[in-house]
Amino acid sequence: MELADLWGFSDEAKAKIRAAIEHEDLGPGPHLTRYYNPRPSKVARMEKEAAEFLGVKYVLGVHSGTSALETAYVAAEIGPGCEVIVPGYTFFATAAAVVSAKGIPVIAEIDESLTIDPTDVARKITPNTKAIVPVHMIGTVCDMDRIMDIARAHNLIVIEDVAQAFGAEYRGKRCGAIGHMGCFSISTYKYVGGGEAGLVSTDDERLYIRAQNHHDTGACWRPDRYGKERFPGELFCGTNYRLSELEGAVNLWQIRKAPARLERHRRVYKQVTAHLRPHRDILPQQVRDLEGHVGYSLCFFAAEASHALKLAEELTAQGMGCGVFTAGGARDWHIYRFWEHILEKKTATAEGCPFTCPYYKGPLPAYSEDMCPRTLDLLSRGIRIGLSEWYTEEECRELAETINRVLGKYHEPLPDLQWHEVKP
Repeated sequence: MELADLWGFSDEAKAKIRAAIEHEDLGPGPHLTRYYNPRPSKVARMEKEAAEFLGVKYVLGVHSGTSALETAYVAAEIGPGCEVIVPGYTFFATAAAVVSAKGIPVIAEIDESLTIDPTDVARKITPNTKAIVPVHMIGTVCDMDRIMDIARAHNLIVIEDVAQAFGAEYRGKRCGAIGHMGCFSISTYKYVGGGEAGLVSTDDERLYIRAQNHHDTGACWRPDRYGKERFPGELFCGTNYRLSELEGAVNLWQIRKAPARLERHRRVYKQVTAHLRPHRDILPQQVRDLEGHVGYSLCFFAAEASHALKLAEELTAQGMGCGVFTAGGARDWHIYRFWEHILEKKTATAEGCPFTCPYYKGPLPAYSEDMCPRTLDLLSRGIRIGLSEWYTEEECRELAETINRVLGKYHEPLPDLQWHEVKP
């Protein structure tokens, strides 16, 4: 419980932990496995409430966002010979899990939304392409209409990576419920904070059952655990990514908090942007659905990388949590150029699988640090300011006025436009 205190867990979350670990005073310890449990499973309850919140039929709890991605990829039959298109701006796990599933990641450009560019996705489709992974970065929704249209035209699977956008919506539908599958991360560093967990969402029963099999190859999830295969593809050699009852108890409570947190963040974002004045040569991040945007960051682009650094320095001096995405040249694994594991095709064994797999008909993507120049350019000019959900209306106004003053030192105001009316 000392760790729970250290990380600021609420009294409600600590009560859930205490209930889970103190329920049984038995030699083997508390029963924290979700299956064959003498009391109703907290993991199952969490899955049910998450599915209701997201508006999907099925949610599966696993033990991390990365295992959620790998589980979804395997469920979708991504494997030897398959290419999967991922954006050049996402955490490395999105691409790494493709390799773990024995597929080949193909890296696509982002656009001014800081999410995957559908035009580049279409350019990079080959006969080997199996799936597209749109990643809703920093609470911002991808152009899901175009992505789904492209997928339907080429008979591709769409697996949404929603690690940074729990609760985001696109045209009234939750992210993770738009594509064929969705993957979520729950951790201290994500929007829904808990211990360590992940979720896989889908409306497709076959995909759900295959995901269950991969996450628990011991088959505790099956109605008849050791029974014969019920349909082709149900049973295969998976792993153990089961979520414990302890995590389920905490995450259930954290998910229940999401609607109130979303309401607070969206209020703050709307109040800040309502007071922001557009300026010449400053491009706001392109947000396709303002009502569905999570809103925990404010992002915009300067015309030049050097000027972005100057603006960020001045905004930071005013007390803002602010920075340029590529400032300082740090090795940030959210940016593809630092994915040396992929770019240099590093693998766990000397044989080089899956990059050398005879089932892959190639040619391999031409991996290089400059393969997505537009992505690198946008990130070098992009400024991000963190927004607290607890800002008052007056604090939102003051924040916006400070940004206006800094931008106004260098740029002409555009009085006839609202902040999000400015387009590339």
